[in-house]
Amino acid sequence: MNRIVIVGGGTSGWMSAAALARFLDLSRWQVTLIESDEIGTIGVGEATIPMVRNFNQALGIDEAEFMAATQASYKLGINFEGWGGFDQAYIHAFGLVGRGLGLLPFQHYWLRGRAEGLAGPLGDYVLNAAAAHAGRFAHVERAPDSPLPPMPYAYHLDATLYARYLRGYAEKGGVVRREGRIVEVQRHGESGDVAVLRLADGGELAGDLFVDCSGFRSLLLGEALGVGYEDWGQWLACDRAVAVPTARTDPLVPYTRSVAQRAGWRWRIPLQHRTGNGHVFCSNLMSEDEATRLLLDQVDGQVLAEPRVIRFRSGRRTRFWDRNVVAIGLASGFIEPLESTAIHLVQTAISRLLDFLPNGPVAAADRDGFNRLALFEIEKIRDFVILHYAANGRNGEPFWDHKRTMELPQPLAERIAMFRASGRIVREHDELFDVPGWVQVMIGQGIDPQGWHPLADQLSIEQLGGFLDTVKDAYARDAARMPSHADFIARYCPAGAPDA
Repeated sequence: MNRIVIVGGGTSGWMSAAALARFLDLSRWQVTLIESDEIGTIGVGEATIPMVRNFNQALGIDEAEFMAATQASYKLGINFEGWGGFDQAYIHAFGLVGRGLGLLPFQHYWLRGRAEGLAGPLGDYVLNAAAAHAGRFAHVERAPDSPLPPMPYAYHLDATLYARYLRGYAEKGGVVRREGRIVEVQRHGESGDVAVLRLADGGELAGDLFVDCSGFRSLLLGEALGVGYEDWGQWLACDRAVAVPTARTDPLVPYTRSVAQRAGWRWRIPLQHRTGNGHVFCSNLMSEDEATRLLLDQVDGQVLAEPRVIRFRSGRRTRFWDRNVVAIGLASGFIEPLESTAIHLVQTAISRLLDFLPNGPVAAADRDGFNRLALFEIEKIRDFVILHYAANGRNGEPFWDHKRTMELPQPLAERIAMFRASGRIVREHDELFDVPGWVQVMIGQGIDPQGWHPLADQLSIEQLGGFLDTVKDAYARDAARMPSHADFIARYCPAGAPDA
């Protein structure tokens, strides 16, 4: 029997358990998840990105059932308010920007059109942005030859309810949950592998492979094995978040709001039964009490619970898999929640674990391959998040002034320089954020290219204007045909009253 032990529940633990239940033959594998009701979970990661749909679909989860169970709403992107300037806003929307023509991506035609006075804001040429601004949503089905783009979407969900839903799925699939608090981690004397977990009630749990989902504590990888932590505070200085739920207020918009604040930013995430609110801030410049007051002064709707402060450090473990321990979720590292990537990093770590699942003792080459892929992914996401701070337009505020002048990771500095010179973005391998995401954030926050690809000059002024108008009008009409976000949810996946 191959024994896999998952340490910790929450979103990362139960996502891991559900995936193992789905893809492993549990007559040959023994999967046990241990968690303690005494230990709480973070549970505020309520916004996702579209790839979470792939995870749910791989598990065979019905979307309407899932959304009702998690009180979820739809998400078409993130509305960034006050980042490019105090009174400026833009949407980083999922999906394509415009449509390519010939060999060129759309931004080159748009850049020339803007210079010629023919182009409106970039968001006018993004279907998801048009639908988000109009408060509309639909499941979009396209014929293969349709000139209109797909409309990818993600979810706003209650992370605690999602973990509960996946727990039911995993236990039904054969995963065994064990209640208990770990008081000692025993290791093999020769190999150094984790061997046995001793519990507060005197019980013991042995395993062959351990999945550390113990949150920021990183009980196995960090504490027991002593794997170090690389701090990214020089770029991502926010190290606190205060979170508070409020009653639902209408309209139920299909996007997350990210509102820049004096020493950080504020989120607003609409669910069916309530609204999630939070204030991410730098504790060197603002106290927890002040950050809480600022948040409570700005929320909409009745406050439903006491504000909760979460302390964190953006960074990563120096290794994600060491000996026979794989860390998933917060135990492996954390990037502040600006682009809603926490659940995605859990999902991709689970996928890599399944790819590298050992058939016997763990080979060093497999661990190295896993760690190399995980490092590439998290550093590329880190750089994308840093971009939002580096390209801010909030002059006169110490926090933001410093962010504009800080030394950047070299790959990010080179990417900004290339875009500024020519409007060009080159995606590296299978990094998460593709060209449309980088273009929307750079343009939205005021990084203006000095030129565009010369092939964009081959259109006449009339052709260019007609092309831009056609794209804009087609997307506006497409969005106008959709029902409101609230009406779509009410018909497709209404949730009942949340459990007490």
